[in-house]
Amino acid sequence: MFGYRFIRRERPLPGGQVAAFAAGVLIALLVGAVLLVASGNDPFEAYAKMFDASFGSWRALSTTLTRAVPLGLAGLAVAVAGTMGLWNIGAEGQIIAGAIGAAWIARLGPDLAGPILIPAMLIAAIAGGAILALGPALARARLGVNEIITTLMLNEVAIRVVRYLVNGPWKDPEGQGFPIAPVLPEQSRLPDFFSRANIGVLIAAFVLLIFGYYASRSRWGYELKIAGSSAEAAKYVGVSLKAKILTVLVLSGAIAGLAGGIELTGSADRLVEGVANGWGYAGIIVAALALMRPSGVAAVAVAFGAVQVGGLAIQTLGVPAAISDIIQALILFGALSAAVFSTYKLTRGGLGAAEPTGQDEDARATV
Repeated sequence: MFGYRFIRRERPLPGGQVAAFAAGVLIALLVGAVLLVASGNDPFEAYAKMFDASFGSWRALSTTLTRAVPLGLAGLAVAVAGTMGLWNIGAEGQIIAGAIGAAWIARLGPDLAGPILIPAMLIAAIAGGAILALGPALARARLGVNEIITTLMLNEVAIRVVRYLVNGPWKDPEGQGFPIAPVLPEQSRLPDFFSRANIGVLIAAFVLLIFGYYASRSRWGYELKIAGSSAEAAKYVGVSLKAKILTVLVLSGAIAGLAGGIELTGSADRLVEGVANGWGYAGIIVAALALMRPSGVAAVAVAFGAVQVGGLAIQTLGVPAAISDIIQALILFGALSAAVFSTYKLTRGGLGAAEPTGQDEDARATV
């Protein structure tokens, strides 16, 4: 169509991941400037306000990092599965399951000391997310059921479970009729790190660092890529495809569950219906911007968190909330478009053009 086609490059352009994200940000800012001018706002003032609110002080930086924690862990959950060519669309529900598990432990041991209670809550959160992912993992590994459908459907199940709990057996009798659980014990809160940030930032950074390293430099990560690229290749090198699918999806759910545990013990003070706050769906965007590479999730999460914090800040200037949402969406589309050009090259393919052969033929995609 139109006489052009994309052909996969023999090697992706150097620094393609970083360049793609930078290009996405640049495109978003340029288009966002047009929207700001059209709405009667000064783009320079708005962007200066965004930067100041996100990075202009230690307090601002702590806010950005706090926002980046659930984004990064949810993005990592999606990216870990994506490394093997799988899609975990259920991070939202797994975050909720993790928060439920953490809240359950707090209810069982409200008088436990913080050094015992907090780790127990986080372990329960990891287990909650893993359990919710276990069903889709078994269905995909044993029966070949599409994990996109099953993980997405379980989001609704998790939402209904937490709704039942906060409206039923866990409802706060002093909540004036609101669907909320009782306030968590004071000792269940994560210790402060600096300013508004707690040590959940360090926990998330450690998890992101470990998985980023192992996904790119270990045998485990290599086997994931092999298993995701070709079932025959995986079989040839002795990798059990079913075992890898099961392990990766459960691990993905566990990471998302940890995000729910950190959110409950850090930013929240009780279990509510909206405890996931859309982090699971935002994690899909973060993973996509990182090109499904766990090593790139942390940087993207911080940048995306900064955009979200800055987007809220510019509303004080009278900028419509929709514009900040549009800027976030433009970053995604801009980065993904740039990523396409770092992996493929656009060539003229009209009449009389030579047809590619060999690997080029397999990689060709017409547009």
